[in-house]
Amino acid sequence: MQNNNNPYPDHGVEVMYRFANFDPFQRAKYFGRSLDLGQFERFRRVMHSPFYATLLDNSGWEVLSTLQLSETCWCARLRVWDTHRLEERAYAVTMTQRLGGCYDGYWYTDRLVCEGQDVNKLWAD
Repeated sequence: MQNNNNPYPDHGVEVMYRFANFDPFQRAKYFGRSLDLGQFERFRRVMHSPFYATLLDNSGWEVLSTLQLSETCWCARLRVWDTHRLEERAYAVTMTQRLGGCYDGYWYTDRLVCEGQDVNKLWAD
């Protein structure tokens, strides 16, 4: 996400979408609120909203804490800052490792929530 627009615009958001672990045919609480994220454009809109724009081309990040929920599931709190926007936000990320099949061992993001966000102001439609 630090180089979101390299090699082309929103490449980082596209990679994040490909590794997001939700069913595109059902509403998902990936961002903390039930949203229809089945189409990439809807996911992209949320990523460009004020709560998540800090992630795009950010200046730096650090892991605040981690918690292993199971052998294949981790939660992490991240602090991300952007010196261009003069913003700093904290995010909670839940990741699951896939077992078996052609994606064996790959980590997928189950949830990405900006701490302190007003979920009523989140939109994808």
